[in-house]
Amino acid sequence: MTKRAPAMATIPPMAHRYKTILLFGAPGAGKGTQGKILGRIPGFFHQACGDVFRALDMTSDLGKQFLQFSGRGELVPDHLTIEMWRQNIHAQTVLSLYKPHEDILVLDGIPRNVTQAKEMEQYIEVLHVIHLVCRDVDKMVARMRRRALKENRIDDADEKVIRRRFEVYERETRPVLACYPASIIREVDAIGSPANVLQHVLEVVVPVQDAHFKNPLGAT
Repeated sequence: MTKRAPAMATIPPMAHRYKTILLFGAPGAGKGTQGKILGRIPGFFHQACGDVFRALDMTSDLGKQFLQFSGRGELVPDHLTIEMWRQNIHAQTVLSLYKPHEDILVLDGIPRNVTQAKEMEQYIEVLHVIHLVCRDVDKMVARMRRRALKENRIDDADEKVIRRRFEVYERETRPVLACYPASIIREVDAIGSPANVLQHVLEVVVPVQDAHFKNPLGAT
């Protein structure tokens, strides 16, 4: 019996890469909070890496591959993470939840390392990187402990676990910044109320949206 060749991934032409803004920062910097707010504004579509994993059909071939690694407590390989992301964003376009010709894609939590950043160049055109910065790690640890306790995630409230996440971020994720020109990276102070941080985020993303897409609710 002849084996069927695996389906090839659909890669958008370079001119049709998804126009993207990256929300970037250490654990607890508020990427998810800001991403969710932006995602409610017409003309922006927010996609978090965690949502990609949660939406995965575990009975599919991709889901079974994911379970092989997660079930052993191992990190999911980069190529598998990118394929899960690719299939998820494609599904969003098919459902017209995300309209690439009208919306700016706001990514949160991906790419997580340099390998992923380079692999995703074929799919996304990064217009700007919002780097949510907090230079006081102790404040960030305290914020994450409060959040974990509020959400009843006791394991995530362990300070040793939190600080280990910061170590992984510095070693694996922070170097992603070097993949993009300094001219498109904008630092935003992550300490403050969500509304205050949002004000500074909007100062960056609104001009980017205006430069690439018409206001979806504005005059034609």
